[in-house]
Amino acid sequence: MKKAGLILSIALITLSCDTRKLFEEYTEIPGDVWNSKNVLHFNVNISDTIRSYNIYIGVRNADRYPYSNLYLFVTAHSPDGNSLKDTVEVVLADELGKWLGKGAASIYTTQHPYKSNIRFPVRGIYTFDIEQAMRVQDLRHISNIGLRIEAADKN
Repeated sequence: MKKAGLILSIALITLSCDTRKLFEEYTEIPGDVWNSKNVLHFNVNISDTIRSYNIYIGVRNADRYPYSNLYLFVTAHSPDGNSLKDTVEVVLADELGKWLGKGAASIYTTQHPYKSNIRFPVRGIYTFDIEQAMRVQDLRHISNIGLRIEAADKN
């Protein structure tokens, strides 16, 4: 119950003051154990092909997570049938083992740049598939994975 309240509070704060956000969604990992076959899917409707966007991957991990990083496979599928697959390393702790991001209780939330200043070439539904790429089948102490797409700064 405490975890659900924390997630709801974070979501309400984020929604109330965020004008650049196009999309943000988190998927809960059942039992905080992410099986390597559990691919997470995020569907994003893109209507503006002129504007530039930044894409972030959000991670919520417990302080008992046994690694300082997290490897992911991220596959973006465009409405015209093209796909692009990347291997992404997400750093969760510094070299001294201090967790990065914001912590509440024993859960830490971080947002990691995935793509910067990109344009989507066609309108429609883009699907982002995220899967864990660590060398263990059941990755423990990851509670949520998210995707955020926001308008890039006009610099």
